Amino acid sequence: MIAKIIFSFLLACFPAYIWGYIFYKKQPEPRKWVAKTFIVGILSVVPIMLYKFMWQWFPALNVFLYTDGLNQDILGFTNLIYLPLGVLLAFMFVGVLEEYMKNVVVRVTDRSNLRHIDDAIEFCVIAALGFAFVENMMYFFYIWTYQGFSSLFISFIFRSVFSTFAHIFFSGIFGYFYGVAHFAKPILQEEMRQNRHPFLKIFHRIVHLKATPLFAEEKLVEGLIVAMGLHAFFNVFLEMGWTFMILPYLVGGYMLLTYLFRKKENHKRYDLLWTLEEE
Repeated sequence: MIAKIIFSFLLACFPAYIWGYIFYKKQPEPRKWVAKTFIVGILSVVPIMLYKFMWQWFPALNVFLYTDGLNQDILGFTNLIYLPLGVLLAFMFVGVLEEYMKNVVVRVTDRSNLRHIDDAIEFCVIAALGFAFVENMMYFFYIWTYQGFSSLFISFIFRSVFSTFAHIFFSGIFGYFYGVAHFAKPILQEEMRQNRHPFLKIFHRIVHLKATPLFAEEKLVEGLIVAMGLHAFFNVFLEMGWTFMILPYLVGGYMLLTYLFRKKENHKRYDLLWTLEEE
């Protein structure tokens, strides 16, 4: 038992280190902040595990009991490609739960360390790696225990390359929207100066709401919906056996994240702009 746990731990370390190194090079951060975010990312799995653990005493909490009843409702795309509604709703719920917990990690540990939007993306990626690390370790242990050591190789390759990056992709996209929301005040003021959102100005005058928190909440909700949708469809691809879609899906995700890291607007020191405006 101990040997399996240690070996599963070491296997899970490999993809976490490789992917972490790749994205650390894109946006270097102080190592103590990275380590803290990774560790708290590991701990973010605990509430989800507790939620699933409670199913045995409180079955009504199990969302899959409700979504399974919708599996006879089919969303048909072609004669060969179809999707049970229950599968889609179940994985949308899973996507919301996991992406929200990973985002909470960044809000708790790194809120005061954000200088520009790239920082938010990077810290969300690191939090996702902590989450994926625990998930991988549990999968490796389970597969070795119930399917045998010989089954570990394929699982290790798939989870190291695809599943781990999938977590990075979803959380990195959420990180972008979170970064925009975090710096809502300077970003919105800049956009208003450039007359990009005239409707928002009119709406602000009519209902007498502060535009900054409205804009921030809008971006957070938008980020959650996008990350949830990306996460849900990846799980659907796995559940339905549509493996031919996974590689182009994640390659596109890597290209999108790389673009966001290189985007000029995401390198602006909004924290300095924020401080100067408040002074």
